[in-house]
Amino acid sequence: MISRRNIRVKVMQSIYALDAYSVAPGEKEPEGGIPSLEELEKNGIRVLVEKIQRSSDLFALMLLYISKVAQFAETSARQRASKYLPTEADMQVSTKIAGNTFLWELLENATFQEKVKEDKLERFIDEERVKKMYQQLTASEAYQEYTAEQSRSNAAEKQIMLQIWRKEMIENEDFLEYIGDEWSGWEDDQEMVVMLMENYFRNHKNVNFLQFISAEKREYAYSLLKTVLQKDDHCMELIKPKLKNWDADRVALIDLILLKMGVAELLYFPTIPTKVTINEYIEIAKNYSTPQSGQFVNGVLDNLLKELTAENKIRKIERTK
Repeated sequence: MISRRNIRVKVMQSIYALDAYSVAPGEKEPEGGIPSLEELEKNGIRVLVEKIQRSSDLFALMLLYISKVAQFAETSARQRASKYLPTEADMQVSTKIAGNTFLWELLENATFQEKVKEDKLERFIDEERVKKMYQQLTASEAYQEYTAEQSRSNAAEKQIMLQIWRKEMIENEDFLEYIGDEWSGWEDDQEMVVMLMENYFRNHKNVNFLQFISAEKREYAYSLLKTVLQKDDHCMELIKPKLKNWDADRVALIDLILLKMGVAELLYFPTIPTKVTINEYIEIAKNYSTPQSGQFVNGVLDNLLKELTAENKIRKIERTK
């Protein structure tokens, strides 16, 4: 479910979170001194696992919100019908969306049910916000067209769920402000969650919500984090001469971490093509660092690749299918 780019971002965030990487020369060391490599690796893996778990929870929470908005149709219908003097419109509230077939494939997914229960995701649902989003949805032209059609089609069922996700959630400034306040790390995870959601709408069959990351990708994540920590000094020795007029201490910390990760992949991950490595870190730098970071990371890694290739230090092999 989670991609290698997502993993690279999580590794970057985990390394950034480590105290030893937050201490610049001349600054006071953290209490207890600089941790050992073993402690760094242990703490790094712990942070990485927590970040991946949080991302998994957030993805499931977004789907849970969609389901709550759709199911609120039945609540609204009951409330309006039970008025002291209900109008004809009150007695004819459509509950079609509550029986949406795309929605029920999600609700009947046993791994989704278990995920919601295990991680207690219901506690993050704001019922008043659900009601507000439902009201906004029902006022839309797309919803009117959906309920006016008596039959159901797979395309229409999916489209109205997309309407909730895109219009009432990810493009809704009010919802974004709310989730940003309620969910620590939303800014770091927003891009990834959007990608996961769009992927889910493209292919939602047989999604296992309890296997957010495969064993192979988990091993890659752990290995990448450990390699960057273990080879930190060597990577810096290679990077510093390529910084030209830049003082290494003044380079954005995220850029420096991404450069170390890129060098580690070039040298120690033989199945990852060099072009993939460089392109991935360029994109991550663009999205998570400064406006100039993509070009900066590209220039440094490209120069390093040429040098290391000339010295016959880049050894790549094809991955087995």
